[in-house]
Amino acid sequence: MKIGVIGGSGYAGGELLRLLSAHPKFEVVAISAHSNAGEQITSVHPHLTQYADREFSPFNPNTFIECELIFLALPHGESASVIFHLSPNIKIVDLGADYRLESAASWEKYYGGAHAGSWVYGAPELPGARAQIASASRVANPGCYATAIALGIAPAAQIADLTDVVVVAASGTTGAGRSAKINLIASEVMGNLTSYKFGGVHQHTPEIEESITRSTGKKTRISFTPILAPMPRGILATISMKLNVGVDSESVRSRYVEAYANEKFVSVLPVGQMPKTSAVLGSNYVAIQVAVDEHTSRLTVSVALDNLVKGAAGQALQNANLICGFDEALGLTDQGLGI
Repeated sequence: MKIGVIGGSGYAGGELLRLLSAHPKFEVVAISAHSNAGEQITSVHPHLTQYADREFSPFNPNTFIECELIFLALPHGESASVIFHLSPNIKIVDLGADYRLESAASWEKYYGGAHAGSWVYGAPELPGARAQIASASRVANPGCYATAIALGIAPAAQIADLTDVVVVAASGTTGAGRSAKINLIASEVMGNLTSYKFGGVHQHTPEIEESITRSTGKKTRISFTPILAPMPRGILATISMKLNVGVDSESVRSRYVEAYANEKFVSVLPVGQMPKTSAVLGSNYVAIQVAVDEHTSRLTVSVALDNLVKGAAGQALQNANLICGFDEALGLTDQGLGI
């Protein structure tokens, strides 16, 4: 299949190009990047030697006219204007936020501007989602924090109070994008931890609540504090929920193990083993551990993933495989680098 990537110069776009270069069914025939148009791809992504001698093109709908599938890896709020110029017959996976939210009010509150609408939400491991994705032609790829947190919450829908979920999650600096920002330069980040978007204002909050409520039927409210970690990539999320009366640690673990027993990319680690960001680096794998805090009768869930793979490009490729009728694991690995 002929594939296009619109927005290939960012971190997620570069990771997407890396994964696509080894995909046996996809051929990347068009790659655009607005501010980097005309530049060699390897001048922005030196590791992508498979694309040597190829340049980023400016966006032109005619460049993508032969594509059967297009990935959008654009800043939030820019996808809708691009889609207007594309054929409605082209399959699309959008890595941005434009079509993730069902609520126009939530979009206006957390992002601003006009709400573009909503597409099928591309989180294959959430209850009922895989079949919807497979029958769709346009999919909204989840956010990185949203992926980690939703996968950590969903199995507890029947055993915990989802209206009282507290999340603290740390992410590497690539989660903030490639644009130059003073607070992201090495001198500011290295040896330092800091919270940001403090006080429940992070844009993934409504996305997580909508995705869990939609997939489990349980009303969900979360208090989410993100942390900027001194590393390039990776997410470690710690989630806490009030357990229903009579739920013990054995039944909690059974629910989580059963929920992900048949998933290639999500699993619950053995007792005593904790999720590590280094263990999932470069992979589409999600590592989960659960425990019951008997002092407060709360469930604690730890989740680790690579924000650029399962949190962005890898999950986008997983969704593309599904909507094209391929094995969803095609071109992806569940083996992290471990260093």
